[in-house]
Amino acid sequence: MGMKTTYIVQTFVIKRKRLVPGDREVAPTENGALKKAEAMAGRMPGTAAIKVIADDETGELESATILGQFGEVPDDFAESLQGG
Repeated sequence: MGMKTTYIVQTFVIKRKRLVPGDREVAPTENGALKKAEAMAGRMPGTAAIKVIADDETGELESATILGQFGEVPDDFAESLQGG
């Protein structure tokens, strides 16, 4: 059972006057995810850089950590990552 770390940039868009998750992009490193999220925040209402650790075999989520948020991010975003 090997753990795999993935860095993701989550974008947020406005649909029907609500802030909702948009596209996700994978980044090669933590620093890369932060830089990409910050750069993309200029074109989007908001972005977040996330570090995800999951079991490589089962895909089961071990943890998800917000590395940085830029612009507008939903208030319950951190809760939603933890399955709340």
